[in-house]
Amino acid sequence: MPQPYGTWSSPFAAADIASSAPRIDGARFVGDEIWWGESVPAESGRVTVRRSSGDTVLPAPWSARSRVHEYGGGAWTADEQGTLFFVEASDQRVYRLQPGSEPEALTAVGADGRGPRHGGLRLQHGRLLAVREDLGADPHRRAIIEVPLDGRAADEADAVRVVVEGSSFFAHPVLSPDGRSVAYVEWSGTRMPWQSAQLHIRTEGAGGSFEEATIDTVSALQPHWISDSELLYLDDRPIAEDGPVRWSLHRAVRDASGSWQRAGVIAPADADTGYGLWVLGNRWYQPLPDGRIVAVRTNGADEVVVVDRDGAVQTLEVPASAHVSVDDVCGTRVLLSGGGATVNAGLWVADVESGDVSAVRGGAPADSAWMPPARAFTIDGAHGPVHAFDYPPANPNVVAPDGELPPYIVFVHGGPTAHVAGAASAAIAFYTSRGIGVLDVNYGGSTGYGRAYRERLDGQWGVVDVDDVLAAARGLAESGRADPRRIAIRGGSAGGWTVLSALVRGGVFAAGISRYGVADLRMLAEDAHDFEKHYIDGLVGPLPEAEQVYLERSPLTHTDRIDVPVLLLQGEDDQVVPPSQSEAIRDALAERGVPHEYVLYPGEGHGFRKAETIVDSLERELAFLGRAFGFTSTR
Repeated sequence: MPQPYGTWSSPFAAADIASSAPRIDGARFVGDEIWWGESVPAESGRVTVRRSSGDTVLPAPWSARSRVHEYGGGAWTADEQGTLFFVEASDQRVYRLQPGSEPEALTAVGADGRGPRHGGLRLQHGRLLAVREDLGADPHRRAIIEVPLDGRAADEADAVRVVVEGSSFFAHPVLSPDGRSVAYVEWSGTRMPWQSAQLHIRTEGAGGSFEEATIDTVSALQPHWISDSELLYLDDRPIAEDGPVRWSLHRAVRDASGSWQRAGVIAPADADTGYGLWVLGNRWYQPLPDGRIVAVRTNGADEVVVVDRDGAVQTLEVPASAHVSVDDVCGTRVLLSGGGATVNAGLWVADVESGDVSAVRGGAPADSAWMPPARAFTIDGAHGPVHAFDYPPANPNVVAPDGELPPYIVFVHGGPTAHVAGAASAAIAFYTSRGIGVLDVNYGGSTGYGRAYRERLDGQWGVVDVDDVLAAARGLAESGRADPRRIAIRGGSAGGWTVLSALVRGGVFAAGISRYGVADLRMLAEDAHDFEKHYIDGLVGPLPEAEQVYLERSPLTHTDRIDVPVLLLQGEDDQVVPPSQSEAIRDALAERGVPHEYVLYPGEGHGFRKAETIVDSLERELAFLGRAFGFTSTR
């Protein structure tokens, strides 16, 4: 017998989603083994390090997690002998864990019991580089440092060698082969790194002197030394005269006079090798020992390619096609982490010579009967094309009544400079298997489609993103894929802002789910942490000049226009979007009697990591949609 959409029985329980696919946090070849970082939801989101032999390298309660720039990254590395170096989440100090021993601190503790934050660890030539952030200093200070491996800096903070220091932001430190030079990326706090970031080289001379060099870049990423006089790096430039602006591989060389010069782009393509620098430690390419380069190219979805020394490009056939990171290489083998269109997220090892690919962790094939393939969906919007991925309801055991159109939920990613790709996901199948379609939107401002698409949002946050999600939802309904009376919208952080802003517009969405979403721009500007302190200036405008724009665009100003049910989910310890934002919306909705629910999760920050939180939030969302759309769904 046909069953209405939303009521279908599903094997995807909320408890299964929390552990369905590993959240990989970096990977390395270590001796004959493969090591990787992995978040453990069942242990409150603790990040452990595991190895292919089956053992856990980093035992509980230790957790390798950085808080540099709030979003962290690059929280662990290891040497060939199996010594682990990591940033401990609780105090942000750098530790060393040798086989058979307990972790020992390598950096000092602060007066408040916590040390400065560390991240972006890079171990080369027996030397450990890190990005350091000291929020106890006035003004706040950041640096690239070298951490002594003999442990003396655990008691003597001055034993740390400072490579470069200032109020700017730093990323991607890397040592030259001779150990005399450090290349790194730097950007001013007044711009975001995907807007403007410079590539610097600092070289140690005779008598302790230093030479400084800056390579002319737009938005530099991931320098890598080929020799003492040649660098690879990524930059966001036109791939050809009057061509689209994409992150591409570039070379720089030092000439006979010692000056550094740009030496051209390598194998340009209308795709991005690079991404917004939200976290430290990402790797979009890795050179092989024979001179070839393995790189990710993104144009909506990801592909992995091998660039030959003559510039010829071959596709490496791998399952990964979403948020792929080229984590490490060893000979002709490469470690790739990410998601895929037909597989769950995981970690793979691929041999570029033989073409052999095997899963190290996760990466199980998705059951196509339950996991609908993503359908690329593009609609013309007010500001140009809007890109999205459509996941229709799919359940091999059920059919819907004739003539019934499915309810849909529109997913809105955060950032807003982030990106979604068409990938198999148990979190999406949680809805689609119950008869609720999902439309995942890359609104203007998203990465993965070039700089022009990303800059569509400049000065227009709360306008372009909202127009685009409204256009995508309308286009879906007009195509006959969705019931226009039963479309909800869901997003977190900046995506939560777009949710609330779209509900203010009205007329399209019948319900909204905001996860730690922004409600008041002025409040966001007051509470913004260092990394994003001036982000909103570019998205909306500077204060106080643009205060009226802040007021006009903030959903909190127009809560009288919200007339559909709203679910608000919030982490109590969120330092990026504090609970006061969600609570302001809650209070305004309560005053007007608009149906709503507010849930505050203790111990959660910006993004949910605990298994119990993930389970509870998903079950609440499902029940909420059932109430809004008039069906009772099985958990």
